[in-house]
Amino acid sequence: MLTVGETMVLVTPAVAEPLESATAFHLDPGGAESNVACHLAALGTSVAWASAVGDDALGRRLVRQITDHGVDTAWVRRDAAAQTGLYVKDPGNGVRYYRAGSAASRLEPSFADDLPIADVRLVHVSGITPALSTSCDALVDAILDRAAAAGVPVSFDVNHRAQLWPSTDAAAGRLAALAARADLVFVGLDEAQVLWGAKTPDDVRRLLPDVRELVVKDGAVGATAYLGDAEGVHVPAFVVDVVEVVGAGDAFAAGYLHAMLRGAAPDERLLAGHERAVLTIADTADVPRGIR
Repeated sequence: MLTVGETMVLVTPAVAEPLESATAFHLDPGGAESNVACHLAALGTSVAWASAVGDDALGRRLVRQITDHGVDTAWVRRDAAAQTGLYVKDPGNGVRYYRAGSAASRLEPSFADDLPIADVRLVHVSGITPALSTSCDALVDAILDRAAAAGVPVSFDVNHRAQLWPSTDAAAGRLAALAARADLVFVGLDEAQVLWGAKTPDDVRRLLPDVRELVVKDGAVGATAYLGDAEGVHVPAFVVDVVEVVGAGDAFAAGYLHAMLRGAAPDERLLAGHERAVLTIADTADVPRGIR
């Protein structure tokens, strides 16, 4: 399997306390697609992550850390003219991003030419990448084109990040168009409501009727999967103590994809997603250290 997208260095307090008063910190990799890759590798799925980082200490560090998770990083480009992106978690107060002009935001459609798309079972991308820059937007189209030509299915996580888009309307149109091209789509019901006015999982299905497999996540309520023309299958979320929810959607996607690639039934795929998500919800890191 192959995932493609930006990863940044994630700064988090060593314990779940506000950034302003914290005295010890961790530096971990954090990015939707590499998060998925790390969880997949821990579950035993062979996976590569492709992107670009700065030719700097932080870039080298995060690539090493992702490699240590068992992910193939051979298709990560080092850019000497740009820095590695960074973001900071402030438990209880959200996230702060420092990613403008990052190496990954400079990726272009030609990057897809060297990726081993025809040799993998599935390609995973997210709606964050097209929002990073015009060239990254075109890169996503190039990846989808190459996957379609090779007959390789594409998994797409909508991952709407409002601060990266010029407007909600711009995000809504582009993300709907990309979702329509994918074989498997993950979307949060809260995202679908903001983007497309959907109020229920069934509403989302009506908006994306031709997507072969659609997964609608509804936070603490649970998740619903739609396969083909079948009715939705719902599995409730687990009741857990929440430390930090950022990264939980990526963990869910990895659990679901791992089960799907092994031929599990829809309810088993959803259950596997929930099982993986709770590991991240209970930790400050996107991919908890020592995770298995």
